[in-house]
Amino acid sequence: MTTGAQTPSHPARPRRSRLRTFLPLGIAAWLVLEIWLLTMIAGASSGLVVLLVLLAGFVLGAVVIKRAGRRAFRNLSEALQQQQSGVMPEAARPNSEGNGLTMLGGLLLMIPGVVSDAVGLLLLLPPVQKAVSRSAERTFERKLREADPGTLGGAFQQARMYRPDGKVVQGEVIRDEPGDAPPEPRPPLTH
Repeated sequence: MTTGAQTPSHPARPRRSRLRTFLPLGIAAWLVLEIWLLTMIAGASSGLVVLLVLLAGFVLGAVVIKRAGRRAFRNLSEALQQQQSGVMPEAARPNSEGNGLTMLGGLLLMIPGVVSDAVGLLLLLPPVQKAVSRSAERTFERKLREADPGTLGGAFQQARMYRPDGKVVQGEVIRDEPGDAPPEPRPPLTH
C-alpha cells in the first residue's frame, strides 16, 4: 500500500557518537604530542637519556602492576577464606580500593612517553584515585539511568515471578508478535 510519499532510497544511518568521532583524533594527537616531547627531551640532552627514561617507566610500571595484582589476589583469597569459614566478608578495606586504577597507572607508566608517564604517576596518588573513582561511579550510574530499554541499561533487568512460597523464579520474557509463525518447541529450563 502506498501513501503517496516516496520511500527514501537510502535508509537513515544512526548518528555517530561523539566518542567514535573524537577518539581516533584524540589518540592521534596524543601520539604526536608524545613523539614531539621525546624529541624535545632528546634534543635538550641525548638519546641515551630518553632511552633511560623509557626503560625506567617500563620497569616502574611493571613493579606497580605486579604489586597491585598481588594485593588484589591476597584480598580475594582472604575474602574466600572468610566466606568458607562462615564469616561474612568485611566491607571493602580502605587500602584495598583502587587496585584497578593502580594497575591502570602502572600500564600508563609502561607505555612509552612522557605524558602517559605523568598521568600514570598521578593515578598512583590516593586522592586522585578517589576522585577518579567517584567521578567514574557517578558517570556510570547516570548513564545506566539514562539508558533506553534494550541497551546496556536493560541488560541487567530480569523478569522475576514470585511463587506463593516466596521463592523467586527467574526467567526471560519473550514476546511473540501477531502473525509470526508458531515458535519451535524450546528446551526445558534447567539450573
